[in-house]
Amino acid sequence: MCGIVGYVGEREAAPILMGGLRHLEYRGYDSAGLAVANGGPAEVVRARGKLANLQSRLASSGLHGTIGIGHTRWATHGIPSVENAHPHKVGPISVVHNGIIENYLELRRRLEARGRLFLSQTDTEVAAHLVHEALDAGAPNLLEALRRAVAQLRGTYALVVLSDHDKQSVVAAKKGSPLVVGLGDGETFVASDVPALLEHTRQVLFLEDGDIAELTRDGARLSLLDGTPVARPAQTIVWEASEAEKGGYPHFMLKEIHEQPRAVADTLRGRLLVEEGDASLDGFVIDPAEVRRVVLLACGTSYHAGLIGKFMIEGTARVPCEVDVASEFRYRDPVVGPGDLVIAISQSGETADTLAAVKEARRQGARVLAISNVVGSAIPRASDGALYTRAGLEIGVASTKAFTAQLAALALVAVHMGRRARAAGAAEAARALAAALTRIPADMETTLAGLTDLDALTRRFDLVRDVLFLGRGTNFPIALEGALKLKEISYIHAEGYAAGEMKHGPIALIDDGLPVVVIAPQGPAYEKVMSNLAEVRARQALIIAVATAGDPLIEDQCASVLWVPDAPPLLQPLLTVLPLQLLSYAVAVARGNDVDQPRNLAKSVTVE
Repeated sequence: MCGIVGYVGEREAAPILMGGLRHLEYRGYDSAGLAVANGGPAEVVRARGKLANLQSRLASSGLHGTIGIGHTRWATHGIPSVENAHPHKVGPISVVHNGIIENYLELRRRLEARGRLFLSQTDTEVAAHLVHEALDAGAPNLLEALRRAVAQLRGTYALVVLSDHDKQSVVAAKKGSPLVVGLGDGETFVASDVPALLEHTRQVLFLEDGDIAELTRDGARLSLLDGTPVARPAQTIVWEASEAEKGGYPHFMLKEIHEQPRAVADTLRGRLLVEEGDASLDGFVIDPAEVRRVVLLACGTSYHAGLIGKFMIEGTARVPCEVDVASEFRYRDPVVGPGDLVIAISQSGETADTLAAVKEARRQGARVLAISNVVGSAIPRASDGALYTRAGLEIGVASTKAFTAQLAALALVAVHMGRRARAAGAAEAARALAAALTRIPADMETTLAGLTDLDALTRRFDLVRDVLFLGRGTNFPIALEGALKLKEISYIHAEGYAAGEMKHGPIALIDDGLPVVVIAPQGPAYEKVMSNLAEVRARQALIIAVATAGDPLIEDQCASVLWVPDAPPLLQPLLTVLPLQLLSYAVAVARGNDVDQPRNLAKSVTVE
């Protein structure tokens, strides 16, 4: 949510800031702006809507300078408007901010009582006034003024501040919202996410909560809120800048769908030990004898991955497993502690709700393993260990390759635990799962190759307002994920249900023409799903099935069938999700929607 870019160096700042913001568009936003200084007062240019609108304003503004900050805003406090867009300027102070200042109303009333005038509805403007007030009250420099300001804030923030009186530096502070510093040659960058920096540097510092940074051309000087100097190790980012390009595809989402076989293979490579029937978790070792239960925590698509992970872990290692929506976990006074293994799943590694749940679990004594796609992100840093997926940079807001890479990582955990479990048959189950995993990337390639023409099926969705997705076992979470994908990018209302639950309510919605997607590959629940399909067919719904290639029964029962290769039930989701991703994509494109940046959504959800 929202994007921040800052620059201090010798080059023109505005093009660098705009380039960085373009690489952060996937995070979701409704307005944008820049503040750039060139010896005199910083000039601020803002616009509502897409970056093209800001670019148009910049073309007529002549914005020049070698120090500046930029922002894309996803509205929380105040409607999308130029007045509410960042940067906010108060006197000589320009501020950009990600996060939510929870006590902003209290602070705003106090500041207004002291005669300060507010020009926006945002919580961010409070921070700008506090920094300005600290300078007026005698703070010796901008860094100290920011330190005094953030000491008054409650909530989450990534703040970057520019002063008309300081021509050499910008300052930044972090709490609960990601912020990363990029180190260049004679120039320094700051951003809310790594993609904004890849064009210019691979050397980065991930700021921790409570860090305050002063950025100059010569680098970054970090300290804590009390002024204690602190050092953070520089890390080298291995993602290629080309990953932030479409590579000939019309949309990032389609490119990333087709990158999934590679993402899964890379996540397994060097970790899946087939001959031993084992898996390495990058140094993190789990002894099932010491694990009372496993608790999987995640939000959104990652939550659906967790639901499938439950099947994998219980089915292989025979260890009890629960799955919790991270945004609910810490608010229900959870019973968690020593003996519990918590696995936190987050594509960005910065999901605010999941990060808060991890901290609560560790506070109560649980051991935590993070599964994330971003090295050095907040959730891995807050955990006891991390297993990084190797999906590469995912730009599309609707997650695809990060999801299947998470499934591969969870399968590795299942193999690792099964190999060490004392339960009867666990080691054999781990060996069988490891062997089957080796075939999955090729089967994913086969699946995608067979799904090249969905035009006829897509046309059936022209006037559709509702869709029902049904699945059983490991494919019930895929029904949820398929419905989520369709909602996210096509804006069609869709619901995923366990197929056996269809008779307990949703059947009332089924009538002539309602599209019902039935996930029905061969497996233990196949006959039950076919019975559910017959019940749907009797009500004249439009049935679209995802089925195992060669199934002799299902084609005559459906309007359309999307085929996948045969696979063990625990690994079927890696294949059955692919047709649903492509179907959602095709429907959204046919409707003329912005597939990569669907309305109101953000890639990294860094506020609660």
